[in-house]
Amino acid sequence: MRRRTFVVSSAWLATLGGGPSRLAAAPPATVAEAGGGPRTSGRSTLPLGRGWTTTGLLASVHATQAAAADGGHVYAVSSTHVARHDRRSGRLLAAATSPGTTHLNSGFVHDGRVYCAHSNYPAEPPESDVRVFDPATDTLAVHHVFRDPPGSLVWCATRGGNWWCCFARYHAANAGTVLVEYADGGFERECRRFTFPAAVVADWDGMSASGGMWDGETLLASHHHFQVLYRLAVPPAGTELSLVEAVACPFPGQGFASDPLTGGLVGIDRGRRCVMFAARERPAPLVR
Repeated sequence: MRRRTFVVSSAWLATLGGGPSRLAAAPPATVAEAGGGPRTSGRSTLPLGRGWTTTGLLASVHATQAAAADGGHVYAVSSTHVARHDRRSGRLLAAATSPGTTHLNSGFVHDGRVYCAHSNYPAEPPESDVRVFDPATDTLAVHHVFRDPPGSLVWCATRGGNWWCCFARYHAANAGTVLVEYADGGFERECRRFTFPAAVVADWDGMSASGGMWDGETLLASHHHFQVLYRLAVPPAGTELSLVEAVACPFPGQGFASDPLTGGLVGIDRGRRCVMFAARERPAPLVR
């Protein structure tokens, strides 16, 4: 099947051939955007399989926490705003926030709206909620507030009518990061809770799983700042996710989402303030 690619103007797009020189200058990150500490580089210690490779970049000063996309728009998420860009021109069409928005963590498009994980990180005790950006009105509003959450909400996803929400813990407590499944299409009835494999936690460099999504029958979870995606499986029994593989990824951590137009992924490069588009790496040709 022929892969469809996006087209944006040269004023906004930096292709692999053009390099990053066309990207807008990046303002300094806030403490929340920096994850509360200096961890911004390094690499995974796990062996990495074939994963995704960059196909293009779109500049956005809001690309500090996550990215999402639909057929006509690209959404860049910062700690406080969701920005809507025209997919063809890259032009910024709108940027919205709401009262009390301090640390948006990720976002994905669901039923035509962008659902964002939000928390009060690094404040304690943790407070978490889901906020929704509506492209029809360019507004951001609180959708659900969690009572006594088990950590800082960093990403959420849907599958089979249920919500899956990841609540992060950091530093010495990061093994307490959990993935919670909620039943009945809402967030009130928890039905299952899972921890992450020890090998993944050890690879987090004191941080946690900053982004996640379903990819077929397995989950993909991102690092806070390493270029790696962890493919995880829900066990038939037990309460610990299993690591299927770790794969290469061009995004230096943070929130990412599926791209319905290309079948690939969208994420961010916080340091260069850009949305990144990625496609699955093709298998190496057979040598005869």
